[in-house]
Order: sequence, then structure tokens, then C-alpha cells
Amino acid sequence: MSQLDQKSQAWSALFSEPVSDLVKRYTASVDFDKRLWRADIRGSLAHAGMLAGQGIISVQDLTEIQRGMAQISQEIESGAFQWKLDLEDVHLNIEARLTQLVGDAGKRLHTGRSRNDQVATDVRLWLRDEIDLISGLLLDLQKALLELAEKNVDVILPGFTHLQVAQPVSFGHHMLAYVEMFARDTERMADVRKRVNRLPLGAAALAGTSYPLDRQAVADALEMEGLCQNSLDAVSDRDFAIEFTAAATLAMVHISRLSEELILWMSQNFGFIRIADRFTTGSSIMPQKKNPDVPELARGKTGRVAGHLVALVTLMKGQPLAYNKDNQEDKEPLFDTVDTLKDTLRIFADMMRGITVNAPAMEAAARKGYATATDLADYLVKKGLPFRDAHETVAHAVKKAQEQGVDLSELPLQTLQDFHASIEQDVFDVLSLRGSVEARKVVGGTATQNVREQVRAKLAALGAASR
Repeated sequence: MSQLDQKSQAWSALFSEPVSDLVKRYTASVDFDKRLWRADIRGSLAHAGMLAGQGIISVQDLTEIQRGMAQISQEIESGAFQWKLDLEDVHLNIEARLTQLVGDAGKRLHTGRSRNDQVATDVRLWLRDEIDLISGLLLDLQKALLELAEKNVDVILPGFTHLQVAQPVSFGHHMLAYVEMFARDTERMADVRKRVNRLPLGAAALAGTSYPLDRQAVADALEMEGLCQNSLDAVSDRDFAIEFTAAATLAMVHISRLSEELILWMSQNFGFIRIADRFTTGSSIMPQKKNPDVPELARGKTGRVAGHLVALVTLMKGQPLAYNKDNQEDKEPLFDTVDTLKDTLRIFADMMRGITVNAPAMEAAARKGYATATDLADYLVKKGLPFRDAHETVAHAVKKAQEQGVDLSELPLQTLQDFHASIEQDVFDVLSLRGSVEARKVVGGTATQNVREQVRAKLAALGAASR
């Protein structure tokens, strides 16, 4: 280790021998936490500005620190910056280079702070920006789903329960269900952001500091919404990362549910949709295959993100106050969760815009499962039968249709009247797929006018949100 690097390690004078190379590799985090560099520099500049404002460092020191950080930023962006394993993490690498560039002013930067509150601040700043990006990607995916819904409001899809044909629905209505899910994910991200966007800096190692810091000034400079009020909690808390990962896991679960349907719908047994070729792959042995690799992989990556949530919860569950080195292990699962979610949202928004719907196949499938049986029961209820009696009557009618290999709507009127005398010619309007869909005008129902209004309202809301 060079003399300069050794001096940059604040604890070096206490120890009689250097850290072994194995321990360096085991404990170093710079290979993955260097992505925090922008947040680290931004936090340091806000801290330095406050120190100068409070008269703790001179204005000249502040000017030198700003100059040095500008050069470091340029070096990192250009790839010229030399990240050193000996310096362990992003914070010491930047501080060592700053001291090399500006001398004692760089050494004064760490006044009134610790790496404990510094890293907590960096992670919060970085995650806040990532949440903003993710929120935008969630909005774009919702827009893609709404565009697909708008094109296919009139397409009738068999709605399923237990993967059995249940009732006919508008394909647009089905897409709106996912819009609702991702809208809640967007709300969750906004709510998580509030708790992420609080300032730990000023907590120092664990007990606060004797320097007259103006923590609120730093929070204002960093556009943070509040201060962490307890120094012990500020440096040791990672529940904001856990909460984000939980929200990300739910978003991935929604992606996974959509993926499962796309995979089923694309199969030859369904044939409901075609996914654009750029999102599929072929087989190395079967030339006829088009495999839905993107939704399959997203379904698998959901388990990966859920695993990160478990890892973070397990990481925190046994830690006493305050900071412990365990917390270094928070970054890789958090970073990977962010990367996985962002990539998945981007590709799904693009993929949904490239989906082609096979309306005849969907309608044919809806006709196979006696999807309008409930409509016949409702028809009889409106004629005066109690619902349970109507339910039983229709069950007998379905059994008859099954025996004859026809749909309910294909049974002759006389046959239907054998089950109940109140059935009249208008029953065939009720038994049609279109009649079933259009009858469901209740708020949240699948009637096409409802769906069109929902699509228009949500597209307008997304347009307002993105401005």
C-alpha cells in the first residue's frame, strides 16, 4: 500500500500491521458501490457548503473542495478515475483523490460526519432518483396497456376463474385490470419515496456531533423532505431499502401474472395473441417454435427480486444498534432489484405495444365454456325466480347443451322453455356474448362504454402526471 493510500485510511495509525489482501477483497465494496459516486459527491458538496456557512471551514476550503469535486466528476465520467481496492469503498476513493487534488481542504471535508451517516445519505439520494425513473417507467407501461386496451375494447375474451371459462369480458377490460395493478405500484413508489427522502447526514457515527451543524440547510440543498430525528436510527436503519424492495417485488409479481397470461395466450392451445418476433426466440432443434422468452424470463426474475427482499429482511433482523458492517450487504440486492425492475418495465412497455390480438380465437374460446350461463340465471331472476332456483335451473340447461354438444344460445326456444316457462324469445339477446358484456354497466364492469370511458380517463390522467 502506498504511503498516500495508507494515510487516507483514518484508522491506519492504530494498527501494527496492514490488512491482509484476503480481508481487503472480502470487505471491500468499491466494485459495486462506486455507482453511488454522483450521490456521494452531491452529498459532500452540500455538507461542505453547510460547513462553510456555519464557519466550521473557510470559504477558501469550500472553493477548493468544489473545484476538486468538479475534476473528480469529470474523471469518473470519462473513465480516467482510478478506483482502488485498498481504499475499500466509493467514499474513501473520492476523499483520497480530493485530498490529492486540493490538500488540507479535502481533509477538512469529513468534519462533522462519519462514513456511517455518509453512506446512508448516499443510498437514499441514489434510491430517490431511481424511484423517480421507475415511476416514469410504470406510467409508460400503463400507457402501453391503455393503448392496447383502446384498440381492442370490442374484442370479447373469455374471462377465467380456476382457469375455466367463466364469463365473457372485453379484452380492453382485461388490460385495464393490469393498469390498476401498476397504478397501485406507482402509488406505492411515491409513498416509499417520502420515507427514502429523509436526511441522515449529521448523525455522524451514531451519537450526533459536537459541531454546530445546520442539518436542515443540508436537507434543503439536497431537496430532502425531512431529517432523520434519531442519530442511532439514522445510521443503522435500512427499512427504507426493504420497503422499496417490497414495493418492487409487488410490481414484479404483477409483471409475472401478466407474463403467465401472455405465455398461455401465445401457446397454440390458446392462440389468442401474437408477440412481436423481436421479443421471442426460436428452438435449436425445432424450427417451428417461437418461444415467449421475455415473459418467461420476467416470471423467473420475479423470484430473484422476491429473494432480494428476503435477503434484506434477514440482513436487518438480528442487528443491534447502531451501525454494523452487515449493512454493506444491503447494496447488491438493492442495486440488482432496481436494475431488474427498470429493465423489465422498459421491455414490457415496448412488448405490449407489439402485441397482435386474435379476436376470432378469443371469441371462439368464449363460446366453448357456456360463458353466458350466469346471464341466463340473471334473466330468470328478473322474471321472478329466486337466484338459487335460477342457478339450479340453468345448471340443468347447461347439462342438456353439453349432451347435445351445443352452446346455450344454440338450444331451441322450446327446449329452453322446458326448463322454465317464463323464458321468451328475448333470451337469445341475453345469451349472446355481446349481450352479456354490454349488460355489465355497473361501475367497474366490462360493458364496452365503461371500458372506453375508463381508458379515456386514465390516458388523460397519465398525460397530466407526465407533464
